[in-house]
Amino acid sequence: MSVFIIKTAQLLLSLSILVVLHELGHFIPAKLFKTRVEKFYLFFDVKFSLFKKKIGETVYGIGWLPLGGYVKIAGMIDESMDTEQMAKPPQPWEFRSKPAWQRLIIMLGGVTVNFLLAIVLFIIMLSVWGTNYVTKDSAKYGYGVTKTLENYGFQQGDKIISINEEAIEDVTIPINKYLMFRDIKNIKVEHTNGVVEVLELPEDIGTQLFEAGDLPALEARYPFDIDSIDSGSPADKAGLRPEDKIIAINGQKVEYFSDYAYGIKNNAGKEFALEITRNNENINLVITPDEENKMGFYRGVTDEDYITYSTREYTFAESISGGFNQAYWEVKDYLAQFKYIFTKKGASQIGGFAAIGQMFPAQWNWQAFWYLTAFLSIMLGVLNLLPIPALDGGHVMFLLYEMVSGRKPGDKFMEYAQMVGFFILIGLVLFANGNDIYKAISEWINSK
Repeated sequence: MSVFIIKTAQLLLSLSILVVLHELGHFIPAKLFKTRVEKFYLFFDVKFSLFKKKIGETVYGIGWLPLGGYVKIAGMIDESMDTEQMAKPPQPWEFRSKPAWQRLIIMLGGVTVNFLLAIVLFIIMLSVWGTNYVTKDSAKYGYGVTKTLENYGFQQGDKIISINEEAIEDVTIPINKYLMFRDIKNIKVEHTNGVVEVLELPEDIGTQLFEAGDLPALEARYPFDIDSIDSGSPADKAGLRPEDKIIAINGQKVEYFSDYAYGIKNNAGKEFALEITRNNENINLVITPDEENKMGFYRGVTDEDYITYSTREYTFAESISGGFNQAYWEVKDYLAQFKYIFTKKGASQIGGFAAIGQMFPAQWNWQAFWYLTAFLSIMLGVLNLLPIPALDGGHVMFLLYEMVSGRKPGDKFMEYAQMVGFFILIGLVLFANGNDIYKAISEWINSK
């Protein structure tokens, strides 16, 4: 089975679970408050449905356009723009006839389910699989660091002892999250010469790393070889062979892959002088990378034990507190990403469905699937709370205005607001997926 099919299947299953549960979050309180729900759809039924069946007063169905889903609640100005219904006198079973507090609960139901789902999934995952982690000495060759971190005293091969004067159990993931999203003041490291040093970091270290493209900022080092070479690639044209071993780039010694990546990153757009060994003979090659600064060869790890993972097991009681804690930090870290998104560089990196699909592993892995589903549930919950008309957050914003002011926005105003919000959403969807298409075309052109 192709990688594309496996990733697509995981994406569709994950989105289906999220959409159905999100819409149930609206559906259940609506029914509890005796509000009529006319439709409950997975995916959008533009012009036709793949399946539909009316049960009671509600039509349940599956649309053909997998961009989400919806519930159509009677007497509510939503994406259906059913102005004909809204022109009629309000009925007691309609959304608009219910008290503001009931309408608020109905609108918050979807995102509430999203956050609860993430918590439940994290609890289950901790209970079943525990967590894998690495300690200071688990990385045999230490960590490779970027140029930005070198500016603050980090050295290649450093081992991490503590962050903000607190010892940490898992080194690699938290250090990168701390640097990008959290308040980090100092890191204690052990250099390769055994010297221990506390390195102070500025408040904007995350922004510096992002603008420099130094992500991830820290990775475990490992020795490597050349596994294979793409035909017609810069490496192929320069004469590089699979049996070659790279020992220097632009005069800088290469012992680990992080050394090679460091040399490539800090000489972007230039020719590279590679020194290699072939049949015990030193050979010099000059390679000009492609537009994405890639050479076109695949690496292999020559020491699979370069990093050792330990597993922490949780009792069910421990997994409950751990699940809540993980959900809290995932939400906080996700919110922290917005300061990077609203920049020129950040906007260019926004991705759509293709980018989300690439997050899933090439082979079906239930642990990874459920983690990504939990993460996407948080993402869906946060994005739906944005105060944009047509999103749940937009409806919540107008409801809160009504509850505070005592004045309900007019139907015409709500119709226009819904239209504006809809066009904003369409624009964002087109922009995000347009980025995916642009990147795919660029990669295809560069491969020729």
